[in-house]
Amino acid sequence: MKHRLLQYMTRLTSFSEEQQQAILEEILVEEYSKGATLLRQGEVPGHCYFVLKGCVRQHSVDVTGRDITSNFYTEEQAIAIFNAHKEDASSEYSLTCLEDCVLVVGALNTEREMYARHTQLELMTRRMIEENFGQVQAEFAAFIAASPEDRLKALLHRRPGLISRVPQHQLASYLGMTPESLSRIKKRLEREHAQPGL
Repeated sequence: MKHRLLQYMTRLTSFSEEQQQAILEEILVEEYSKGATLLRQGEVPGHCYFVLKGCVRQHSVDVTGRDITSNFYTEEQAIAIFNAHKEDASSEYSLTCLEDCVLVVGALNTEREMYARHTQLELMTRRMIEENFGQVQAEFAAFIAASPEDRLKALLHRRPGLISRVPQHQLASYLGMTPESLSRIKKRLEREHAQPGL
């Protein structure tokens, strides 16, 4: 599983093999069962994660009591709640494992010590965050301007495997539509793809 982290270190840093192995020995990898809660809405985040295997859902309950899905994290994606700048550092989101997961777990209160020991690790982390943030910005801008059908098409293009990994009502919430609308759009797209010449 840690070979995915090695790929990032090789691409984003100039660590020697010895340095890479030293970091891997320090890194904590944990297994979580399907349904496990990594963070509850209202708690102060104490950890960040990197998904080696599995799917984690980011969601929150709004003032009306609706459970709204705002993201799904799958293999090779980092999970971090950035709110240290807020006076109230509690999380606006919950993080729940939708599948059995294998995650790299980083303790936020010790990350400075690790960065001090491995200075390029902070650079690698920043580059990973920048890559992810740029992608999220572009996807969010496209999402806002898109119709529900176009949102689903974009998701099928970007993350084709996700649709079979998550419950349909959560996928509908993530796409900003009702489960009924999602079902209708999926059926229409399936009919279109079944027609000759499409």
